[in-house]
Parts: sequence; structure tokens; C-alpha cells
Amino acid sequence: MIRNIEGFGQFNLLNNSFSNSEWQVSVTSRYYKSYKNYFEGEDLTPAKENQIVNKVFSMDVTVTRLLKNGWSLDFSLPYTDGSRTSNGEHGGANTPRYTTRATGIGDVRFTVHKWLLKPTMTQRGNIQLGFGVKLPNGDYKYQDYFHKTDSTAVLSYVNPSIQLGDGGTGLIADVNTYLFLNAVRTLSVYANGYYMFSPREQNGVLFTAGGPPPVNPSPSTIHYENSVPDVWALRAGMEYNLKNWGFSFGIRDEGVPVNDVIGGSNGLRRPGYNLSVEPGIIYNQSRFSIFFYVPVMVKHQIKLSVADQMKQDITGKQVVAPGGSGDYLIFLGVQFRL
Repeated sequence: MIRNIEGFGQFNLLNNSFSNSEWQVSVTSRYYKSYKNYFEGEDLTPAKENQIVNKVFSMDVTVTRLLKNGWSLDFSLPYTDGSRTSNGEHGGANTPRYTTRATGIGDVRFTVHKWLLKPTMTQRGNIQLGFGVKLPNGDYKYQDYFHKTDSTAVLSYVNPSIQLGDGGTGLIADVNTYLFLNAVRTLSVYANGYYMFSPREQNGVLFTAGGPPPVNPSPSTIHYENSVPDVWALRAGMEYNLKNWGFSFGIRDEGVPVNDVIGGSNGLRRPGYNLSVEPGIIYNQSRFSIFFYVPVMVKHQIKLSVADQMKQDITGKQVVAPGGSGDYLIFLGVQFRL
């Protein structure tokens, strides 16, 4: 559901707060594989020969300039390699499966952060606020070939789930906080909240399900424009620090709302959320940190979008619109303090 990942700061609050460096460079990678289908909370995954398999690898490079009094400036550049293997978008159910792919630079982000308390080596806790903008520079019209038969292929837009961008300017708000629970500063709790507001309603790209775009699309068909949705993520948990190591365990919830806070909400989207338990580990040295997190999904909830609700009202028939999900995510990254 979430195309725009956050940077390293969500995993390394303590070092970000206490750092004496002026520059930080973070490389955050995220991988997921989705092959299951859910609607509401029900598993509707088809037989293996008809499954839709998404594999998306994202790498986010963030350069941070640390300023005085807890201020910092972030510039994030994402790179994405996504593939989608299916037969439904090609020849149909029970036919050979083919793969479409989208690879390239995604939507860049500029963010300003501020610790509300001036960072010191003795403080027990702090809260950081962030505000930023996501630009629509990533290709949201990426095309690849869909194989209707072994000898016939149609060039069309890849599925929105692997597009490199969403075509809209996003407004970012986030909050990060931590609190030490003991005097020796080995046990702490943390929390992160992230929300991206997307004022643009649709991006002008028609969802074609692998076919050529229709000349006169109707709202009662599947041929409608891709939505530019809001996205959000929440994290909370505990971390135990032992010399150069940090071990954490928490929960992660991320998703797409049915209705955006700003602007319209029509178009193709898969609203809902994935709830995960999130174990992680961080290794710290004076000039760099390495982290590894594996959120394991425990609950999936897919809801009807505004467009699906309209279709249901027009046709008078119940619409079942499953969304793809998997079992886990993998976050792996490194941060250098210059």
C-alpha cells in the first residue's frame, strides 16, 4: 500500500538526537512480496496458478544536514524496482503467467525536522516534529508489454502498485519520540507517526488492467483513473541497548484511507491497512549504524474505495475488491555520520 517509505530516522531516534555530526547519509532499503488477496479481513487468495505476485525493492538515499538547537534538513531520493507476475492482466485466468516491471527513480522528498527539546546527552526523552513535501517527479505513467497470447502483446500502463510515482505533490507531517525508562539508559520506548496528505484527486492515468485505454471510459466499468491517495504509518515499541547493540520489538501499522483529508478521493486505490509485529536490531559505531527490521504481518484489512462504492451503487451489485498483501517486510539499511 505504501509507495513512499520513511527514512532511517524512524529506526535510529537515539543517535539522531545525540549526534554531534553535521551531516548524515542514510541508505534505507525495503523489500516486500505480496501474493495473497484480502477483502475486509477475509483471505481470498486464488490457486497458485492464478495468483498475482508483486515484488518491490525500494532503496531510499537520504542526506541530512543537522543544524543548531535540534533543527535538521532532509533530502530523500528513492529508487524502486518493482515486478508484477500474473495471468489476469495478460491472457486471463488459467493461462500462462507473465511479468511486467517498473524500474527507476521515485518521488523525492524534502523534510524539515525539529526536536522540541534541545538535544543533550543527559536527557531522558524528546519529541521531534517534521514537515515536508513530496514532489511528483517519479514516472507514474510507466508502461510495459502485456502478453495476450504467446505472439500478441499490448503496450500499456503497469499496475499502480508498481508505478514509480503517484503523480501528485504530497504534504508530509511526522512525529518521532522516545523515553528512557531507567537511569542507566538501557531501556526505552519509542513511537513514530507519519502522514502524507495528497491534495490531487486523480493523476490522469487510466487503469486498464493490461488492456489498451478505452476511448470513452464509463464510471460503471473498471476503467477509471488512478487515485492519488493519502498514506500513513504508525510505529510503537520498546528498545533495549547493550553496548553497541540495540534490540527492539514493537508494532507497525500502515495503510491508505478511504477518503483523503484534503481534496477528492475518487479513482482507483486499495484502501486498508496491514498490522505487523516488528522485531529489529541496530548495531552502532561512532561513525555508522546498521539496522535490520522484519515486520511480520498479523492482520490485513482491505476496504471498498470511493470508486468501488460508486460502482456498487450504480450496478446494484455487491463489489468485492481484494487487495494484495504478503507475510512480511524487510528493512535493511546503514547510516553514516560525517
